[in-house]
Amino acid sequence: MENKVVLSLNSYHGFDVDQALDGAAAAGFSYIEPCAVKGWTENVMPDMDRAELDRIKKKMADLKLIPLALSGHCNLMDKDRLDDFRKNISLAAELGSAYIITSTGEAHFGKDEKFSDDVLIENIRSLLPDLQKAGMTLGLEVHGDEYGTGSSLRNVVEKVGSDLVGVNYDTGNAMFYGGKLCHEEIKECYDIVKYVHLKDMIGGPKNWNFPAAGKGELKLGEFIDFLNGKGYKGPYSVEIEYTQDFTMNPKKPGDIDIANQAAKDSFGYFRARG
Repeated sequence: MENKVVLSLNSYHGFDVDQALDGAAAAGFSYIEPCAVKGWTENVMPDMDRAELDRIKKKMADLKLIPLALSGHCNLMDKDRLDDFRKNISLAAELGSAYIITSTGEAHFGKDEKFSDDVLIENIRSLLPDLQKAGMTLGLEVHGDEYGTGSSLRNVVEKVGSDLVGVNYDTGNAMFYGGKLCHEEIKECYDIVKYVHLKDMIGGPKNWNFPAAGKGELKLGEFIDFLNGKGYKGPYSVEIEYTQDFTMNPKKPGDIDIANQAAKDSFGYFRARG
């Protein structure tokens, strides 16, 4: 398997950025996906103090961690948020990232959002010059009730009509939101996938239980084999969101050990696959 293996730092939601970087490096990862998600996981942010951002960049370099992607979720349906997303594109470019990831709406806490393919297509097209200038690929995440499968994003991707835009397939979200098994649903949309959040899951739709890769019920190996068999060369970014209680509650002593072990177990899953 030649695909780059990445750790999403959303796996360390609620911990500080230093704990996340130290954990990723200790687990064996060389590539990371830091988060710039306002009000959720803010590892790096466009308005961050310059000295702090430089410190974080230096720490990444010292730990030999490459920020291959930036998770920069903004509501792309809202024109007022497009400039925020442009700032995230610029931040991703500064970090040297090749990918920027976002859901179509807010990643969390979005209220009374209205979804329209036509509006989404128009807004994404307006971002193409920014993506082209940055040399960056945009991955639209499988996320939310409206776009909870890869197939549901096909119309948007095809009508945007740019090789710079595709699906960020989230294996756990396909079940959580869409009620679909990733190894089956991927057959309907593999050709528009640019990036993958490899997220394992226990339970059915709306059951928040996302353990380390290989520790859940999803047929991730079958998913990977099918996608790579179709010529996919993109990254696999491990995302661990645990249970809702663990993720949402303030962290307590010992929780960092749980997160670090999950990161190590996930890296071991890929190491076992070669």
